[in-house]
Amino acid sequence: MRPPAFWETEAPRSSGALTRALISPLGWIYAAMTARRIANTVPAKAPAPVICVGNITLGGTGKTPVALALLEAARRLGRTPAALSRGWKGTLPTPAKVEPDLHTARDVGDEPLLLARAAPAYIDPGRVQGAHLAVEQGADLIIMDDGHQNPKLEKTLSIVVVDAVSGWGANKVFPAGPLREPVKTGLARADAVIVMMPSPDFQPNYRKLQLEDLNIPVLTAWLEPSAPAPEGPLLAFAGIGRPQKFFDALKADGAELADAVSFPDHHGFSAGDIARLKDLAEAHHAQLITTEKDWVRLPQDVQTQVAAWPVRATFAEPSRVEALIERAVERFEA
Repeated sequence: MRPPAFWETEAPRSSGALTRALISPLGWIYAAMTARRIANTVPAKAPAPVICVGNITLGGTGKTPVALALLEAARRLGRTPAALSRGWKGTLPTPAKVEPDLHTARDVGDEPLLLARAAPAYIDPGRVQGAHLAVEQGADLIIMDDGHQNPKLEKTLSIVVVDAVSGWGANKVFPAGPLREPVKTGLARADAVIVMMPSPDFQPNYRKLQLEDLNIPVLTAWLEPSAPAPEGPLLAFAGIGRPQKFFDALKADGAELADAVSFPDHHGFSAGDIARLKDLAEAHHAQLITTEKDWVRLPQDVQTQVAAWPVRATFAEPSRVEALIERAVERFEA
């Protein structure tokens, strides 16, 4: 879905404020249902330490790059990690191991394909069977991409990722805002918070993010390109939680952005979409470029015609990331 404009701010005089106020009771119901589900579910015991990389808002915070960074950090520490994902919109029977050379985004979802580049990746909507399959096949640590509101599998350590700029948006629960649950409720279950910044010199407003008085680690990170943007005019497109972040990052890297096209998160690109994008690129004499997450959802014959711009999560204090992993292992073994 494409986020409505009234999700972006909680200002009472902003556009859409009346709509937000009218549907807020639906958000109360949604929050109550989420709280009841979490309270009434007894998590299954995990077969290995589980670090959950989740969020409190709907999409666009940078969970997957953070999960990839944690997988790489775990390998540096001598662990044998595996990634665990819901496999959003995938059609493959679960639980299943992701085979990048065999499966497509239609089979397993886009995020698991990216995670499988860093470590063995598994999909399972309930997470429990997927975690056991991962451990049976050799994993001694599980990095779970998303699932902060999924209570079925016991989490050893829960990390909440928040965007430093958009924060909690209108600070209202879906559908009145972007929250999956009230901020205080979600943070109460967190063991650490990662604030994703637009650049290393950005100064987050911790008071606005409601992080000032937390007695848990708060880390900062940002996304950096793994390779320079291609030279020449570019026609960028993205179907992620916040496409503008991708476009802004390209421009910050010095790319010549001729035009940009946004799609809803996890968008499945149709033949019509591809034709329209090609026509736009031709009109601008530009090369098509997109995110890695979008690129894996493209038909294979189209992928050769589109550049994928890779990014990675970079932490201000990498040692604190490794400390979180060590803390999870120690907590599990205690």
